[in-house]
Amino acid sequence: MRTILVTGATGALGTHVTDLLRQSDDHVRTLSRHPDPNDPHAHTVDLRQGTGLDQALDGVHTLLHLASTPAGGDLRAATHLIGAARKARVHHLIYISIVGVDRIPLGYYKTKHTVEQALQASDLGVTILRTTQFHTLINDLCQRMARLPAMPYPDVDVQPVDPTEVALRLARLTQEEPAGRVDDMGGPRIEPFADLADTYLRAHRLNKPRLPLRAPGRIFAAFRAGNHLSPEHVVGRTTFTQYLHNTTHH
Repeated sequence: MRTILVTGATGALGTHVTDLLRQSDDHVRTLSRHPDPNDPHAHTVDLRQGTGLDQALDGVHTLLHLASTPAGGDLRAATHLIGAARKARVHHLIYISIVGVDRIPLGYYKTKHTVEQALQASDLGVTILRTTQFHTLINDLCQRMARLPAMPYPDVDVQPVDPTEVALRLARLTQEEPAGRVDDMGGPRIEPFADLADTYLRAHRLNKPRLPLRAPGRIFAAFRAGNHLSPEHVVGRTTFTQYLHNTTHH
């Protein structure tokens, strides 16, 4: 029986990954700043500080690093995690990243790419999986934008993927040996954000005008060029329409 530690275990992806892993014979620990109080194997750790990491990683065979925040601190967190993982002699570190982190000059993306490079430069056994944007992110954006009298939306194409399907891919990677950067994982369709905004409005029975948004600069240009898409890796099966149907009916 192996011991697996999941960082960011209470997030949109981490909860699904943890549930899947606990269906196996492996011993699964979780790590979060705000852990589930009902989880007896949860560790309260702020990765940006690193306090408590050694105890959480003691005896760990496989580490899934899913914790991340656009608010900052990911590089500092990764530095602490890499050092503690080396000290604990972790066999396999799996990192979730984003398609386009090396092509889109967004600060959050640049940090993710730097973490990738730091992991690959370490002497740890590493696997890196990049995915396109999650359905949950698109839904959250639509939810916020739909509060306005006219719904603004970014005038770009997107390829959202279901986080439950990403979780399944990650769970399978824990059964394999470190492989460096593996094939990207994209959603089943590349669609204009305008269509997804329409889908959201219909699903919630909202009738309001839409307002396409374009921004100057290299970041938006990179998104317009499709640098966040993975047309050669259409892996996901659940469309955004199906995701909305499932969540609204629940």
